[in-house]
Amino acid sequence: MDRRHLLLSTLAGATALLAAPFMGSLPAQADAYPSRPIHLVVGYAAGGSTDQIARIVGQKLSEELGQPVVIDNKPGAGATIASDFVAKSAPDGYTLFMSTIANTINTTLYRRLPFDFERDFAPVSLVATVPNVLVVNPSVPATTVQEFIALAKKNPEKIYFASSGSGSSIHLSGELFNMVAGVKLTHVPYKGSAPAVVDLMSGQVQAMFDNLSSSLPYIKAGKLRALAVTSATRSPAAPDIPTMAEAGLPDCEVLSWFALVAPAKTPQPIIDKLNAAVVKLLADPSTKQQFDNIGADPASSTPAALAKLISSETAKWAKVVKTSGAEVN
Repeated sequence: MDRRHLLLSTLAGATALLAAPFMGSLPAQADAYPSRPIHLVVGYAAGGSTDQIARIVGQKLSEELGQPVVIDNKPGAGATIASDFVAKSAPDGYTLFMSTIANTINTTLYRRLPFDFERDFAPVSLVATVPNVLVVNPSVPATTVQEFIALAKKNPEKIYFASSGSGSSIHLSGELFNMVAGVKLTHVPYKGSAPAVVDLMSGQVQAMFDNLSSSLPYIKAGKLRALAVTSATRSPAAPDIPTMAEAGLPDCEVLSWFALVAPAKTPQPIIDKLNAAVVKLLADPSTKQQFDNIGADPASSTPAALAKLISSETAKWAKVVKTSGAEVN
């Protein structure tokens, strides 16, 4: 063997030796994961639908993975503060994000975002779906959607609807209602559903297209009046509440969804391990019961199916944002 071939052979051998520890690192990393607490970031204040769902999932995920799952609320700017934080976090599986339909809306709603939701996040699994519900303060003189529309037409821009933040599905449900019903409700954004509901109950605002899971306890207690849900069919959690379609507005259908995502470039074995844990915990009857109690439906998916949902929802809401002229300051 000449000197040139000897050198190439030596380099190839050395490269193989150097690469050997790394070739097995990803499976080993997945096997060892998690070895410390996981932070599940929520883009809204404690008490709202996203927070409630995150806490149920966090508790069950902790049981499945054998490590604490810490809920980290970072409200503000329609969940973009929390989204940006997670997008810039280490892709090691220890910082996760409870994403929502709002993230696909924000892509068009905000002119400039410091991240790209489809590019900078790795889908793990869908977690739950929840219909929105049009609720009003009991002092509002309307017991049906049609009565509410008539009231709004008599008082353009004088009826205020709250939301969990600009760009949330709660916000865009109101904008969609304005378009379809031909009314002009005035939007008032809050840093989360919980503080918005508090002001709704006190009469500071008159209406809200809240996630059913957030408002259901107050509806049952008579502190809020429900007029209609935005799902295609009535919710099993509240079968007495009619749908928007039943009220004559079939184009007002909105189904909020919640999904677990991680920073982009999180190793696939870790994504797969998280996905398997989510699928298992959502199949647990006790998890379903907890979701039923807040008006949510458990719904898992593959990472690929979630990526497809995110893409289609981004396109759908881009049309609504542009047509309605919705914007954030």
